[in-house]
Amino acid sequence: MTKELGVRPLHDRILVRRMEEETKTAGGLFIPDTAKEKPQRGQIVAAGKGRITEEGKVMPLDVKVGDKVLFAKYAGTEIKFSGEDYIMMREEDVLGIVQ
Repeated sequence: MTKELGVRPLHDRILVRRMEEETKTAGGLFIPDTAKEKPQRGQIVAAGKGRITEEGKVMPLDVKVGDKVLFAKYAGTEIKFSGEDYIMMREEDVLGIVQ
């Protein structure tokens, strides 16, 4: 996937594609586009090699490409590639991995 995008995140950064949220509530009501919030779930499409410690060692990331993750509402920087929106964020902005 990284080769298709032409970008590789550095160090402890990851590139996430937002996952679409449901457009219908549990009760069957449809949510209009104007009332929707940006999803806080996404799938990792590219990841850096890991965080570099003060000793110069690389600590590998706990997340990997393909993981579905939850992240903070205002995490990272929004980037657009080939007409798609992505978020570049640090691993520490990930709240959890969706099982």
